[in-house]
This record gives sequence, structure tokens and C-alpha cells, in this order.
Amino acid sequence: MPRDRHNPTAMPSNLSKKQVEALIQSLAVVLVDDNPYMRRTTRNLLLNCGVKNIYEAADGITALDAIRTLAPDIVILDWEMPLLSGAELVRIVRSPGVFPMPNVPIIVLSGHAERWRVVEAVRLGVNEYLMKPVSAKALYNRLLAILTQPRPAVQLGEYYGPEPRKLSTEPTDQVLRTAPVVEASVN
Repeated sequence: MPRDRHNPTAMPSNLSKKQVEALIQSLAVVLVDDNPYMRRTTRNLLLNCGVKNIYEAADGITALDAIRTLAPDIVILDWEMPLLSGAELVRIVRSPGVFPMPNVPIIVLSGHAERWRVVEAVRLGVNEYLMKPVSAKALYNRLLAILTQPRPAVQLGEYYGPEPRKLSTEPTDQVLRTAPVVEASVN
């Protein structure tokens, strides 16, 4: 099934199991984590999910180059890294007009589950946030959600990223205004 790799919203959500398997197998994923053990573990999970094209980066700077060069379908990103943190990387990627692929779906895979970190990630424009250790099923479900239920990219004030999920009946711009802004120092 032909698709536009840079416009995931062009993908229909009513796919057969065989079509979904083909899409998963055709994905190009950039996996960013400073810990080689976690990269190997996540790579194995992705392989078990059916992903065949996996590119690794040990830090955020290398990841930016890989994203520019490879034009991946999805980025899986650790939040705490040296040189360039996950938050800093997301800020750069989600800069239309500055970064060439501001719409690439981003899944954060972090060992930190504090609410403020999740809120910060969402405010920066990540698509999904998963806690380590993660199961192959949870990762597969997030990949599938990104592929079959894409959220269009939106610009709302300073926010650029996937259209936020709405909380109850609040309008999208209200959700972004009321979420607390948290600055974190990343070591």
C-alpha cells in the first residue's frame, strides 16, 4: 500500500492485519538512547514487533543528524541523555521552518514516570510517552496508534506538534494553556 512517509495522516485507519504487518515491517525507526543495553533491548522489542529498519543513535546530536539524513517514520527517544536531552531534541525537531522534519512522530521511552515529565513531554509535542521497562505489546500498540490513528500536526501559539488529546470537553487551546509549564534541569 503506497503511503507518504512524511505525512502519516495520509494513512487509513481501517487496515487488515496483513496490511498492518506490512506497514510495521516497512517502518524506518531511529532509536535514541545513551545506554547501549537499553538500545539493544529496545531494538530486540522492535524486531519482535516486526520492525526491520532500525537505526541507533547514542546521543541527541547524533539523533538529529540521523533524523535529517534518514527521514525516519518514527523516532523512539530516551528523555535523560548527555549532550542534548530528549526535551532539547524535541524542541529542535518541533521547529517548523528550522528543522526539516518537524512532523516526525516521537515516542518517549523513559525510566521516569513523574507527572511533570509526562506533562513537559506532551507540551513539547511528543506523540506518546512510555515507561521503561516496556513490553513489546505496549510498544507495538503505540506504533500501531501512530500509524492507524494519526493526529494532525498543529500550531497553537508556541506549541507545534500532534494535535493534543482533549481532556473531557475542554477545547484544545485550553488544554495547552492550563497544563503547567515545568522547566527541568537535565544532567
